[in-house]
Amino acid sequence: MPMETKIRTLATLAANHFSAQLDAVRLRTGKITERIKINHPEAAAVLPFLDSQKILMVRQWRYAIDRETLEIPAGKADPGENLETCAIRELQEETNYQAQRLLSLFRYYPAIGYSNEMIHIFAASGLEQCTRTPEDDEISQVQVVGLDQVHDLILQGVIQDGKTVIGLALFQAKLERGEIPSDFFS
Repeated sequence: MPMETKIRTLATLAANHFSAQLDAVRLRTGKITERIKINHPEAAAVLPFLDSQKILMVRQWRYAIDRETLEIPAGKADPGENLETCAIRELQEETNYQAQRLLSLFRYYPAIGYSNEMIHIFAASGLEQCTRTPEDDEISQVQVVGLDQVHDLILQGVIQDGKTVIGLALFQAKLERGEIPSDFFS
């Protein structure tokens, strides 16, 4: 017997890139409660290395928390778009850089309690600046950050974005374990 069984959908909300539903569910104990589920497309995030000691980050206004954040470039996949293509597109749209190398690091559910969104995190290197203009309706600034600064920026609360913290930590762990290809930065 499943832990929870949907009885019916009480309300729905559909937007351009996601939908949400409020469902009545029966727990295996018989108790009836409500659950919210947000159906969200997959997304890609990119940890873009200018060299072995510097990454590109973006300053972006986040409406839900009513403030600007410092984070790695990321965005939703378009319908039918694979995640590598999404990562390359988002990097170019948000930073005006293209990558010669893309390495898959990890994928995870950032809000597993109420959303089915999955974020795929990549590392990118061999960056070259593009000739086109990056989007300016989302990103207020592209910032170069030294890896020696990142830990302090996280501890100071300047970087609070989950995908950014996870991407940085996993890349460092993989680097220390010898799991990053030796030619990644060349």
